[in-house]
Amino acid sequence: MNDIKFGTDGWRGLIARDYTFDNVALVAHAVARYVKKLNKKGASVVVGYDTRFLSDQFAAEVARVLAAHGVIVYLTDAISSTPQVSYHTKAKKADLGVVITASHNPPEYNGFKVKASFGGPAVPEQIAEIEVELAALNGAAPKMKVESLEAYVSAKKVRMFDAAEPYLRYLHKKIDIEAIRKSKLKIVYDPMHGAGIHFMHRLLPDVFEIHGWHNPGFGEVDHPEPIAECLEALMRTVKSQKADIGIATDGDADRVGLVDEKGNFVDSHRIFMLIMKYLYEDKKKRGAVVKTVSLTSMVNAYCEKNGITLYETPVGFKHVAKLMNETKVLIGGEESGGLGTSMHIPERDGLFNALLVLEMMATRKKSLKELCDELDAEFGPHRYRRIDVKVTEQVKKDVLKACARKPVKIGRYNVLHIDDRDGYKFTVDGGAWLVIRASVTEPLLRFYAEASSLNKVN
Repeated sequence: MNDIKFGTDGWRGLIARDYTFDNVALVAHAVARYVKKLNKKGASVVVGYDTRFLSDQFAAEVARVLAAHGVIVYLTDAISSTPQVSYHTKAKKADLGVVITASHNPPEYNGFKVKASFGGPAVPEQIAEIEVELAALNGAAPKMKVESLEAYVSAKKVRMFDAAEPYLRYLHKKIDIEAIRKSKLKIVYDPMHGAGIHFMHRLLPDVFEIHGWHNPGFGEVDHPEPIAECLEALMRTVKSQKADIGIATDGDADRVGLVDEKGNFVDSHRIFMLIMKYLYEDKKKRGAVVKTVSLTSMVNAYCEKNGITLYETPVGFKHVAKLMNETKVLIGGEESGGLGTSMHIPERDGLFNALLVLEMMATRKKSLKELCDELDAEFGPHRYRRIDVKVTEQVKKDVLKACARKPVKIGRYNVLHIDDRDGYKFTVDGGAWLVIRASVTEPLLRFYAEASSLNKVN
């Protein structure tokens, strides 16, 4: 029980050590108890899974436990992305969604994401209530008979369904796929052996795909995260194929990274800015903007210039989604490559956002590099880097303790402001900033920095 901790985006653990069938079943019992307490007639939960080791079997275990509690389960009949599960949770008017995924973590991890009925991450209050139910179980599953999956399917308590086809039809309604096809853009797609495999071709048949087969070890990369360090193969392929753009999505396809026609990585900050400007300037959409503390200060400048209300939250899309569900939001997102827009459910969606960028390139008739150069011209250079450092628990505590002493200088730079809502964000001379946070789900310290040059960042 002590090994089960919910972080910024669900529970994750090492397969066979923390992430066992018994622990997965225990969390499923807690979810079922929470759902039953909502006292809704015909309680239901959507369950999906990614490409990780045994994800399909863990999903089946969750479905069996939920069905044993009398909850109707909609179980995907194949690998599904997190956005697909979120979409169907809302479309089917389910009480919750569950995705068996560890997102971008290394292959030895798996996880358990919870989705809200509005089609986004479960809000912190919901997770807190599930944790109360988990604590009440005291590490032991309730004594009750749990039948086989086949028995529940036969009794129609577990209902298998195709998550991909309805979602494809939805995308065609939201994105101008025809404009993208007519533009003849040469596209390389890297699903990183994750939940995006076998999907992009169904929208754009001419896409050149790499790492597009099921591999729970994730092949040549340490972990399926669409950041520069993990996308060397995509950068090489864009150049060798003379492509216009490279697109990468993470393990559960809710995050996106891009590569321009020169083979240069385009970070999530610039992707956020490009989509925000496209929605506001071209599509004439309106609403507030939500960003986490580790997202670029270009967002602040653009919102101030255009009189747009800006909300800043701790890291974790669940905080963004909560605001998106409560007020009119144009766009909301975080540094990790995940963002949601008013055009879509309040959820991160790597494929949806990549398609928006393709639509922008097709309609503006500009390359990705030209669009990024326009950002530099408008806001001045903004360069960014994130480093994840594996550390012991003691080192983690020592570093955070040093941050808590609120230093007045970092290196040769004066600290002008400290924000401690989520880790520590130090704003220094010239508008540059550094964030230091500890991962809840891994033995890591994360360092994020933005400045006018990479030299200053480093």
